[in-house]
Amino acid sequence: MKICVFLSAADLDDRYTRPAREFAELLGKGGHTLVWGGSESGLMKVVADGVQESGGRLVGVSVDFLAAKARADADEMVIARDLAERKALLLEKADAIVIMVGGTGTLDEATEILELKKHGKHDKPVVLLNTAGFYDGLRQQFQRMEDEGFLPIPLTELVFFAKDGVGALAHLEEWSGLQ
Repeated sequence: MKICVFLSAADLDDRYTRPAREFAELLGKGGHTLVWGGSESGLMKVVADGVQESGGRLVGVSVDFLAAKARADADEMVIARDLAERKALLLEKADAIVIMVGGTGTLDEATEILELKKHGKHDKPVVLLNTAGFYDGLRQQFQRMEDEGFLPIPLTELVFFAKDGVGALAHLEEWSGLQ
């Protein structure tokens, strides 16, 4: 399975890097392909290293103004013109999406992917990997949106919240088995 992972390019502490590395190793050992922003820095590098060292493939989609930070030894690297094209290419190249910890860029990617799914523009599973409770507030907000009628589809059809990488991958493999 080709799994797009949206995540931070920042250097983070062990409470985020350790679970990210564990998830990456699960992906690689499972023979999956990582589709990611292509960066050779921060958490993006941690995940790419873990997938590659565990036998998985790497498909990166960088953007022209970040091309100097793109991973040189990826199995495939595409350079997009801008962030909008990058997001479209990441979604196009993936069978499923996992959203890990990140900043405004990750949040932008997550909300766009969820908005497209809400409108039926894709039916790929979306998993929010809630490492160390990072997305507890977002989960609460989504629940409020559902409770107050802002979501036209049930929250459970829009996104799956996983507390760890094992749960995230199990959800994706269950979904792929149903396809």
